[in-house]
Amino acid sequence: MGGHVTGAVGALADELPGWVTLLRAPNPGPMTLDGTNTWVLRAPGTEHAVVVDPGPADDEHLAAIAAYGPVGFVLITHGHPDHTEGSARLSELLGGAPVLAADPAHTIGGEPLTPGAALDAGLTIRLLSTPGHTADSVCFLVERGDERVVLTGDTILGRGTTVVAHPDGHLGDYLSSLELLSTYRGIPALPGHGPALADCGAAAEFYLAHRRARLDQVRAAVAAGATTAPEVVARVYADVDRSLWWAAEWSVRAQLEYLGVEQP
Repeated sequence: MGGHVTGAVGALADELPGWVTLLRAPNPGPMTLDGTNTWVLRAPGTEHAVVVDPGPADDEHLAAIAAYGPVGFVLITHGHPDHTEGSARLSELLGGAPVLAADPAHTIGGEPLTPGAALDAGLTIRLLSTPGHTADSVCFLVERGDERVVLTGDTILGRGTTVVAHPDGHLGDYLSSLELLSTYRGIPALPGHGPALADCGAAAEFYLAHRRARLDQVRAAVAAGATTAPEVVARVYADVDRSLWWAAEWSVRAQLEYLGVEQP
């Protein structure tokens, strides 16, 4: 789910490993950018692929994913419907392939993912616990030989910044997750929305700088007399289309909580 910055947050990836395929869902919008990115990963010579984020329950999109079968398992970066709504139907189309998520509510036919979990599908896949956008947000570090990518879900987008979905999302957790991702320098980021980025670490550092600047703006708004999240939004996000202020209010509530400002 996108936020305020609308441009690319870093250099775009010129080339991705040959074992990565992008299928973009037909659900574009202000919060989904060009649509939800479904990533299909298949190591050369390996029978089973891995799918990351099925996306919405769109029959054509799910059929396009299933055409890349057989699939060993489906991974979920977080539980928002634009990433998970098609999970159950896709599992059926794939003959019961398990859907694995950190949240048991979004896990089908398998055990929930746990921090540090490692999976082998001809590719080495390691779960990175990255809460903040939502409490259940995770990223996946995928390696094959000297090729690596990080699938970032909505923790880092290919364009724009993400919403900290208060109260499920938490800004302190999000900043810590960005600090973790900032260590993955020079590794392409495959986001949940928008184009692939050349450098996950650089994108995370951009996000950290943006969030710290936003916190300074929120502090200034509170010092100037803003006492509620809507009042802060009106001051800090005045240049944002009002149709998106409801989403900005989520992030502002998370920022006020982080700053210890009492909210009604």
